[in-house]
Amino acid sequence: MNFLKVFSNKVTPKEVAKDRLRLILIHDRGSLAPEMLDKIREEILEVISKYIEIDGEDVDISFNRAEDEEGNSGPALVANIPIKNLKSR
Repeated sequence: MNFLKVFSNKVTPKEVAKDRLRLILIHDRGSLAPEMLDKIREEILEVISKYIEIDGEDVDISFNRAEDEEGNSGPALVANIPIKNLKSR
């Protein structure tokens, strides 16, 4: 099945979200404007809502600093998204 995906030009929501998150992390140091964080939050919730019923009231998405196993510090996108139910496809 993955073999056929190579020939598809359609970009999946997962790939779009992944690319956006990569750009955010490249921006580094969590120095995003609040408006940008709101836009990211909206888009992440839009993609996730296609597959999972979520509780939009209690969503918490933020940028923090995280340490890896070697003690190096870097930016981290932290998302706490309560799930109500899984959608069947």
